[in-house]
Amino acid sequence: MSVFLRAIETSLPPTVLEQSATRDRFASQPGITRLGGRLLHAAFDQSGIDRRYTVIEGLDAADDDGNASDFYEPGEGRLLMPGTRVRNELYIEAATKLYVDAAAKVLSASDGIEPEDITHVVTVSCTGFYQPGPDYKIVRALDLNPHVQRYHLGFMGCYASFPALRAAKAFCEAEPDAVVLVVSAELCSLHVRSSNDPDQIIASSVFGDGAAAAIVTGQEPGPEATALRLDHFETSLTPVGEDDMAWKIGDEGFEMVLSSYVPKIIDEHIRGALEPLLAREPELAERPYKEIQRWAIHPGGRSILDKVESKLELLPDQLTPSRETLRQYGNMSSATILFVLKHILESSSTESEERVCAMAFGPGLTVETALMTKVSPEAH
Repeated sequence: MSVFLRAIETSLPPTVLEQSATRDRFASQPGITRLGGRLLHAAFDQSGIDRRYTVIEGLDAADDDGNASDFYEPGEGRLLMPGTRVRNELYIEAATKLYVDAAAKVLSASDGIEPEDITHVVTVSCTGFYQPGPDYKIVRALDLNPHVQRYHLGFMGCYASFPALRAAKAFCEAEPDAVVLVVSAELCSLHVRSSNDPDQIIASSVFGDGAAAAIVTGQEPGPEATALRLDHFETSLTPVGEDDMAWKIGDEGFEMVLSSYVPKIIDEHIRGALEPLLAREPELAERPYKEIQRWAIHPGGRSILDKVESKLELLPDQLTPSRETLRQYGNMSSATILFVLKHILESSSTESEERVCAMAFGPGLTVETALMTKVSPEAH
């Protein structure tokens, strides 16, 4: 049977971080060396990002007149280093709001689907933990059936929305009446810190906060609706990269590693990572990559997108959804690919069916891939 991603909606915190102002804030921190300052300016200026969003209030106050917090001292414009408990407590409060808001929006946007129709809830995050968790909070806040099946995918990293969508597809194939609500919320900014370390500087320059929710079901879209048919999913591990993209819990938040070597790993191994996916449809495997009309690449950073475009010989327009998502929101870990897919889902189409190849990268180095079909109204 066919399974469809029927709608995607997003939610963002209210505080906007303009990239140039945020660069200057990090560069002005005590202890930043001359070399660190140069690295900061290079990383921020070449990121391809205009703005990001954060749950940390006051961090955007250019005149430093914001309210003091555990994260920021406005008088001196100084970034503080709260412990993991403080960071996670803000996660509990702020992430819950984003989870519930994104879920409520996608239910409102899904014609013919009511809250009582939801049979499964799958939540995703790697930037905080609590129980009863976000899956529980969504059920209570939106008055879903208390017997709904709930799952949480935690601490997997930037690729985690793919396992969530793959699980949703499996639920629908096993239960034809299933309607699955998938929600990802990531508060990456809680763990960003001032540092001269190149990996931390890269993290400071790209990560932001946001949430996205999707409805997945085996029910056919309505005659006027556009949807993404979920065709195939595959997972690959590159031969190297275990220490180049990593995520650990430290005493002062989660410690991110996003090495500058990651684009090189992707450049060397992306074709091999795509082979198992395209082998599902041999006619696609024999054609140039650019003949797949739509590409949804997780924008982990500008250099990653540049490597993908070059190595696969894609057309610049095929990376527009990923580059625009990066420019407007930064890297929101697992939620980001849903923002990219929303861009594709809502863009105009000249054909009734267009193939979509989606890809995300995460710790390991793990490469998650998916083939989808964008189905426009005339194709139903």
